[in-house]
Amino acid sequence: MVAPARIESLEPHQVFVFGSNAEGMHAAGAARTAHERFGAVWGQGSGLQGQSYGVDTMSGLGTIEREVTELLAFAAGHPELEFLVTEIGCGIAGHTPGQIAPLFRGAPANVLLPQRFAAVLAAESA
Repeated sequence: MVAPARIESLEPHQVFVFGSNAEGMHAAGAARTAHERFGAVWGQGSGLQGQSYGVDTMSGLGTIEREVTELLAFAAGHPELEFLVTEIGCGIAGHTPGQIAPLFRGAPANVLLPQRFAAVLAAESA
């Protein structure tokens, strides 16, 4: 399954996955939405916070890779939750879906990717 293109509300079992920065300054984009609507904590850059999960996308691809690995392990350990991933790293951070989507290879079924990430992974396996 693919995550909705625009996420404005969540069911109780859903988690909004957004790109953040190490300082947890949720001032713009999906981070702002996470802070205003889904419980992201100002000053917390990554991990579960309220009904959201932050991934530091501003500290380089190595950090993104490590944090996505942590997210996928967390999701695997919480099959009762559904993780709706936004296009993390593809806004202010300046990466492309082709750079970020492969980090989600082998993601558990409860991790729903944005359409462009899903398309990259589908093209890889074709």
